[in-house]
Amino acid sequence: MIKLFPTLRLTIFVALFCCFMIFPVRADEGMWLFDVPPTTQVKEKYGFELTPEWLQHVQQSSIRFARRGSASFVSSQGLIMTNHHVGARNLHELSTPENNLLENGFYAKTFDDELPCNGLEILVPVSSEDVTEKVNAAVMPEMSAEEAQKARNAVIATIEKEASDNVSGQGKLRYEVTTLYQGGAYRLYGYKIYNDIRLVWAPEQNIAVFGGDPDNYEYPRYCVDCSLFRAYENGKPAKIEHFLKWSTSGVKDGELVFVSGFPGRTERSYTREHLEFQRDVYFPWRLQKLYRREVIYSAFGNRSLENQRRIADDLGGVQNYRKRAIGQLQGLRTPSLWKNLPQTKPAKDSPEEKILNACLAAFNARYLAYDLFELGEAFNCQTFKIARMLVRLAYETEKPNSVRLKEYRDGNLESLKQALFADTPIYEDVEIQKLTDSLNHVHDVYGGSWSNWVPVLDFDLSPKEYATELILHSKVRDIAERKRIAEGGIKAVKYSSDPMIQLALRLEPIAKNYREAYENEVEAPITAAYAELAKRRFEKLGTSVYPDATFTLRLSYGAVKGYKEDDGTDVAPITTIAGMFERAEKQKFKEPFDPPKSWKDGKEKLNPNTAFNLVTTNDIIGGNSGSPLINTKGEVVGLAFDGNIYSLSNNFIYTETQSRCVSVHADVIVEALRKIYGADRIADELGK
Repeated sequence: MIKLFPTLRLTIFVALFCCFMIFPVRADEGMWLFDVPPTTQVKEKYGFELTPEWLQHVQQSSIRFARRGSASFVSSQGLIMTNHHVGARNLHELSTPENNLLENGFYAKTFDDELPCNGLEILVPVSSEDVTEKVNAAVMPEMSAEEAQKARNAVIATIEKEASDNVSGQGKLRYEVTTLYQGGAYRLYGYKIYNDIRLVWAPEQNIAVFGGDPDNYEYPRYCVDCSLFRAYENGKPAKIEHFLKWSTSGVKDGELVFVSGFPGRTERSYTREHLEFQRDVYFPWRLQKLYRREVIYSAFGNRSLENQRRIADDLGGVQNYRKRAIGQLQGLRTPSLWKNLPQTKPAKDSPEEKILNACLAAFNARYLAYDLFELGEAFNCQTFKIARMLVRLAYETEKPNSVRLKEYRDGNLESLKQALFADTPIYEDVEIQKLTDSLNHVHDVYGGSWSNWVPVLDFDLSPKEYATELILHSKVRDIAERKRIAEGGIKAVKYSSDPMIQLALRLEPIAKNYREAYENEVEAPITAAYAELAKRRFEKLGTSVYPDATFTLRLSYGAVKGYKEDDGTDVAPITTIAGMFERAEKQKFKEPFDPPKSWKDGKEKLNPNTAFNLVTTNDIIGGNSGSPLINTKGEVVGLAFDGNIYSLSNNFIYTETQSRCVSVHADVIVEALRKIYGADRIADELGK
């Protein structure tokens, strides 16, 4: 029997939050809503006025690139700029054993040569509406936290559906209600959808991620972490009204710049106890998974070049997340970070502290199971994700829209089905490797008692044997079979002989129990409590504060600016092509410091003084990858792709002293297009 998490009542949290101190925004801090931009702050510090026209133009030039990162339109013909690492999954899926696009790069010489990316969609924000009153009106004072959360979810589903039903003459639009200020406000965002996206250009991986893991989150950097795609409508390049022009004057040290993108999640409004949970439970557990996966994936890739190609995207993602998580955990283990947090800890041994600690301890006891079985980490493979999606699609779409799981509401179904039926390669050997590892991890967590926790598994087989049987005998990787099951609904799922479908079915009541317990007994009271805190913050500071990141469009401002290392070394803000070749020579051109042959052969054509990468004080976080770096004219001067090591604590707190956003300089992109890749048609399209 699965026990539910103990309920925390709103009154307890309110008493706890009343003792919190509140501090205003500092320095170039903030991931600001376009609806509530930092107009005053920018005007006072930099003397520049953010006009409604400027904001609208930048907003509608910005793109959410799938659920991976950010991007922007950079031409009237639908040309899209994002990071190489954001588009790496599509490069991986478009590769073949004969032509590895990650390794070799790609350039389409004509429109006809541009490669369709199956299952890829982008979203462009076109509207925003405050629906806070509508959402709050659904919550009655006498409701418990669990009842209030269900009421919110139901009215949010209704708001989204009504907005979608009322669309006329605007093409495909998706509406999403986003929770802001931890429940203090709700906004309905409308997005225009493009789902015919084609690859135009990407450099070789050796220059896109030059320096590899050793240089990741470091600076100076020398990466052309850029790729170009194109949006199509009705089989033709999309006609785009709002796009960002390329700067003709570059960017200078000290110049005001902006980043427009979709930062994923920050935790700057979290209580100390909440952050302690992240430090003591979440990040250590996450790193445990990442370390073991990195070893497993590396070993698999080292067996052959084809294995290396097949696992490259998974391995690259794991390595990046691992290094980021290490930095975030180190930040949480740094005493000075806790001294600078804007909250105060409740009195030791107070009733509030005891109850809060009891709640977090209870969640701690169940968190691993929630992660493994509801979030699916115990069955880490694409085949299981497809099977679960088919099972939930069948059962959830039989329910009224207002009570479905969020991802299966009407407004999300088109996107979900596009992903479900996308014709992308799934390799059996990779699937077996990943599933075997995750099943072994379950065994490591539960030991000999795992059959008591996971009665859905076959204990007559080893994890490797069971994984092999599940993958080889499942047919859900076949698109025709997926469509047959989806069209057949509950009956097709229930009577399917597919072993992965049957596993997902047996797991479903267990996983849903964990999900419902988390949503009703943990998420609901915390949401209500943070909403109360947000209300008190509004009373003191109004819109002079910004909400935590929620993967919605945000604007950050800052300046091109170097910094000092801990040892006092000055770090200049801009690197050059000459610096890249010097670094390669010092490392004797050994991987990952060996630029591709095209760059070595073309060295004499390049201007060695061309700016390569740069750092700025813009406040960014994961999800901002692919965001354009723009000047006051709204022109592209760079492409954000990373932060330095000091920025990894941005999840929790921002400091301008050393934290930096790292971008590809716009000049090196055009220099490479013209002189290395012969992509004059693209450089001309950019206006350079």
